[in-house]
Amino acid sequence: MSSIKRVQHWATFARVWHIYDATWQNPFDSAQKIRKVLMGINKPIYHPLNDCGDHVVVINSRDIALPGDEWRKRVYFHHTGFPGGATWTPAWELHDKDPTMIVWKAVYASLVGNLQRRHTMQRLHVYADDQVPTDVLGNVTSVIRQTRRVPVRLDMYSDQQIQTFPKVVDWPKDYVMP
Repeated sequence: MSSIKRVQHWATFARVWHIYDATWQNPFDSAQKIRKVLMGINKPIYHPLNDCGDHVVVINSRDIALPGDEWRKRVYFHHTGFPGGATWTPAWELHDKDPTMIVWKAVYASLVGNLQRRHTMQRLHVYADDQVPTDVLGNVTSVIRQTRRVPVRLDMYSDQQIQTFPKVVDWPKDYVMP
């Protein structure tokens, strides 16, 4: 095998680092996208018995958005292993304790039936905000698209942009609001 073919072969099986911004994203929809990258399903060389998945860095997990009233209704089960050690923690309380845990658990649950789930989860790196260590961020070479568009809030616009925005109605100077 020539050295060029050998390098091409190594590059085929190399692990790529992806970044995913979880701001205003549903963690369960995001988990399906992240699962495909972690398992390597997005690669043409994928095979269920082949461990060819990539690393995924999830940022801003503190700003996730659960649909409807899932913050109140969804609970997470934990058992200590001792008698009477079963607890059910609401999603809002778990998110207050550890903002990365809901995203981590959503991805873990999406990998059900995967015999390599424990090893696959070692390639998932979740951060509560956008402060990622430089050694991790230096490896990132790709971006995973968000599942839905993040709307721009009014406080994100500058005063000049607000003043130059076209008006629908121009009220008279002597108009009094009822």
